[in-house]
Amino acid sequence: MSHFMTGMEQRAVLANGIRINLWVGGEGPALLLLHGWPQTAQMWRKVAPRLLGEFTVVCPDLRGYGDSDKPRDGYDKRTMARDMHEVMVALGHPRYAVVAHDRGARVAHRQALDYSEAVTRLCVLDIVPTHTVFVRTDRHLAAAYWHWFSFQAPDLPELMIGAVPEAFLRAVFRGLTFCAGAIEEPMLHEYLRAFTLPGTIRAGLEDYRAAATRDFEDDERELDARVRCPVLALWGEFGKMHTLFDVLATWREKADHVEGHALPCGHFIAEESPDVLLASLREFLRA
Repeated sequence: MSHFMTGMEQRAVLANGIRINLWVGGEGPALLLLHGWPQTAQMWRKVAPRLLGEFTVVCPDLRGYGDSDKPRDGYDKRTMARDMHEVMVALGHPRYAVVAHDRGARVAHRQALDYSEAVTRLCVLDIVPTHTVFVRTDRHLAAAYWHWFSFQAPDLPELMIGAVPEAFLRAVFRGLTFCAGAIEEPMLHEYLRAFTLPGTIRAGLEDYRAAATRDFEDDERELDARVRCPVLALWGEFGKMHTLFDVLATWREKADHVEGHALPCGHFIAEESPDVLLASLREFLRA
């Protein structure tokens, strides 16, 4: 594999019964960075190395993604949140802040609820809460987030995506990126390598399927559960969330202390707009 995580060490940690691949480096308060679909921890390559002087930074591949194990099940966010909490405890960090993008931010939302004594601060990038998405789906959201619904079909998406994985990945990145060239060709090939490892496509689809079933049911049972730690919500001004939702309002329904704003990019914030993201993160994490 190629790696782009300058100054960070690659390690494997056993957590919640599976092997998690991760990158770790730096010193200071613990900071967990979680990636989204269809990516890996290396989406943080422009951000993580620049935080090593201030934080102990941990960038794992989520269950089913990258070079982490890809078990048959466990793609509900409660299980994935436990994976990530156990990773931090195994590394000696019982308390930590979390910055998370896309699917990783759904894991982090659950993590902040289930491990409220551990998560000190939460930053969510370019998402609104899972329950909110499903409850407020209309024709505009269904068109923009077509994959949330097409991925629910059993078996067929695996066949279709597996037949043309590179064309599929390129289409996803092109469709959701505003700043051209943000995902460089060598990085795209690294994403493709990870995406075509046996089990990755299936695991990513199971992540989405869990959102529509187990995760929705968990959220529905705990509609009054609120995130108590400070929350920073950031999203792309040229992304779909910005046009479909009042992003801050959706998080204020779920958390006590929420601030945030749009950044000048599309969906892949850490790759499209790393400088602006870093400025916002430093201010939030130091507060």
